[in-house]
Amino acid sequence: MLLNTLLLALRSIRRNLLRSFLTILGIVIGVSAVITMVTLGKGATQAVQTQIASLGSNLLMVRPGQRQGPGGGGGGAPSFKAADAEAVLAQIGGVAAVAPEGRAGVTVVGNGRNWATNVTGSSNRWFETGNWKLASGRVFEEDEQRAGAATCIVGETVRREIFGGKPGQDGLGEQLRLKQFSCTVVGILTSKGQAAMGNDQDDTVLLPLRTLQRRVTGHQRVATLLVAMQDGSDSARLKNSLRQLLRERRKLAPSDDDNFNILDTQQLAETLSGTTQVMTTLLGAVAAVSLLVGGIGIMNIMLVSVTERTREIGLRLAIGALEREVLLQFLIEAVVLAALGGVMGIAVATAASWALATAMKLPFLFDPMINGLSFLFSAAIGVLFGYFPARRAARMDPIEALRHE
Repeated sequence: MLLNTLLLALRSIRRNLLRSFLTILGIVIGVSAVITMVTLGKGATQAVQTQIASLGSNLLMVRPGQRQGPGGGGGGAPSFKAADAEAVLAQIGGVAAVAPEGRAGVTVVGNGRNWATNVTGSSNRWFETGNWKLASGRVFEEDEQRAGAATCIVGETVRREIFGGKPGQDGLGEQLRLKQFSCTVVGILTSKGQAAMGNDQDDTVLLPLRTLQRRVTGHQRVATLLVAMQDGSDSARLKNSLRQLLRERRKLAPSDDDNFNILDTQQLAETLSGTTQVMTTLLGAVAAVSLLVGGIGIMNIMLVSVTERTREIGLRLAIGALEREVLLQFLIEAVVLAALGGVMGIAVATAASWALATAMKLPFLFDPMINGLSFLFSAAIGVLFGYFPARRAARMDPIEALRHE
């Protein structure tokens, strides 16, 4: 009986293809909107987590000033010194590496081209704290770091903009001029792409810290301490120890506020991920409203169908069909319509999510759970909004139904 009822429902849908398509269009739009929003949200969350992780795993960034962001720079707070990095590494347990970092914006010239970029000064521990790898070349020699030698390592963006015009030339061994001196390119960094804040991580030139201080900035100040924690270390305890040590080295009284701030990239990743997840949930909830609109459309068309087929219903009831059989026929028809809309919505959402993720440079993450839930929800919409028209059909008086014109 169930198979016959299903065949009757499909026959009725096929009889009015255009009307059936327009009926399920609301379901298609609702399902595809929900799935697309959630899929893109998950892709954005993973992209944020990946970009934060590219800054360095278990990384603490210590900067002068009381807070991060606009207005939270060093201000009147004293900068760090290279000796602070050595003290942190020697006196705090659970620290894997510490790299002092100085930065300056300059225009580099080489190969007949020029490019405005950021110059970073640090030690070889910078590679460990920031998860940096070399695509080619070598790191700095110890004597180069001590003497402040004119050697440099360039990011992929700088390599492409300065040396990319030469076929087969990667820039190794070439001269790159920064301000009033030239340095020899001894290494090329592996590309990392954009960071979480949108800046290009590959647009950089790395110098030994003393080279930056003596030949670029002209002072000994260190803008940032990059502290990489060992796997499994207690971040709360380590941050507290780091705070106490830096307060001692900066000679702060117990009543003085910290004149530095510590940013935990893991906490930053969790905060940004939580924000994107909230936005994904909000957008998904807004998109789900169109599913209800689609359900109302199904109820409307089913009421029209019941009215059009009044004589057919009366005839079935007159020759012995049970009320539950008529109820089931129209209910299944509504569910089939909604389920077809769900299937089409999933197909549209998959294509749209892939296209948008590619355009937005986000990872495409197919989530079987949200696709399955959307399909089940669309079928439930069919049951919910198809029950009233089906019950109306089942409760018709056969005699009155047969008299209907």
